[in-house]
Amino acid sequence: MQNIISENLAQVHAQMKAACDLCSRTPESVHLLCVSKTKPISMIKDAYAAGERHFGESYALEAVDKIAALKAEGFNDIVWHFIGPIQSNKTKHIAAHFDVVESVDRLKIIERLNDQRPDECGPLKIMLQVNISHEEQKQGCEEEELPQLLASASSLPKLTVIGLMGVARIDASHEELLASFNRLRELKERYNTQYPELQELSMGMTHDLEEAIAAGSTEVRIGTAIFGEREYHHKA
Repeated sequence: MQNIISENLAQVHAQMKAACDLCSRTPESVHLLCVSKTKPISMIKDAYAAGERHFGESYALEAVDKIAALKAEGFNDIVWHFIGPIQSNKTKHIAAHFDVVESVDRLKIIERLNDQRPDECGPLKIMLQVNISHEEQKQGCEEEELPQLLASASSLPKLTVIGLMGVARIDASHEELLASFNRLRELKERYNTQYPELQELSMGMTHDLEEAIAAGSTEVRIGTAIFGEREYHHKA
């Protein structure tokens, strides 16, 4: 399995490099987030052995078990990202175990993550998720909510807002993808002067990483192309 994951990762990095070449960006300007939700620890270890250090999870309780088990084995340099919808009753687990939370989209969650972040962990890095697809069922705040969320999160001592995250419509055309991703970049640039730590743009997955990188993404979130199809029966 390790060879398969190593080969898959090589293909993903080749795709990312090709996308960077097309828009004259350096490959180092975009990093890979390996989406390991529903995947066993053995697969995370395989990707780790291939050099990966950033992993994304969406189910808090399942992730906490993985994080604890891997740390007990000495895997202490993994950067854990939470990328799924955030339930209020799970914020304590997320605040205590993750390094980055990308899917923050409302004030209540911001306040709970701050209040429940353990002192010894240092400030929690967060991204604000914006609903760039304008789909009712999608997570994310609306553009007009951003100023208040940025101001509130930036005023709290245990949080650092490092960027914005967005998910494009799955069936969007090339032009629509570019428009959605460019809009998120424009929002980041608009608020970056006031909030200098707002540097990251988490956007792009397997099917739309080319458009995301062209629009300025600094992180692409890839799961299936690395680990295979999701196994939802493992969901916690």
